[in-house]
Amino acid sequence: MERYVICKVTEMQTGQRKIVQVGGRSIGVFNANGTYYALRNSCPHQGAPLCLGRVTGTTLSSQPGQYRYGREGEVLACPWHGWEFDVTTGKSLFDPQKCLVKTYDVAVEPVQDSVETYKVSVEEDVVVLYV
Repeated sequence: MERYVICKVTEMQTGQRKIVQVGGRSIGVFNANGTYYALRNSCPHQGAPLCLGRVTGTTLSSQPGQYRYGREGEVLACPWHGWEFDVTTGKSLFDPQKCLVKTYDVAVEPVQDSVETYKVSVEEDVVVLYV
């Protein structure tokens, strides 16, 4: 598995996304309520650039006659035909068992210094550098 640095955490606030080209694929990386998710930028319906769609919430199960809205920032609607997908799982809201989008692992890692270092030792009062 290859590793790609997308951005600093401070560069993608909650509700934002970045679409990147990685390994010949277009992938959307989303910050949904402080957690990062990545989806293939292709709708399974007709290949639309899915990750350009609007990110919203959805109506949740409730009592008859009542409407409860939730999951704000976790539902991605295809920009061409409005098919909705769960950003956290890649599954379709309509048919989660059969219609889904490829997801990718995302992690937040500490910044590693990019300074090149070399092994150094002292031998009888002489400093030696190993390259």
